[in-house]
Amino acid sequence: MDDLTSAPQWRTSTRSSSNGGACVEVADNLPGVVLVRDTKDRDGGTLTFGPAAWQGFVSFAKAHGPIA
Repeated sequence: MDDLTSAPQWRTSTRSSSNGGACVEVADNLPGVVLVRDTKDRDGGTLTFGPAAWQGFVSFAKAHGPIA
């Protein structure tokens, strides 16, 4: 994994629900890594993805829409 000395710049996903339910935050400002965490439990852990894996997930999610 690349050096994570820079602070992640977290943003709420545009696909998160607006009623305070299923919300995730994404930090994609760090070189070579994309971080994802639960907005309601920011200290509960962070998922780490490579940029290609994250782009694949985003493309899949856009193509298939929200899960019911």
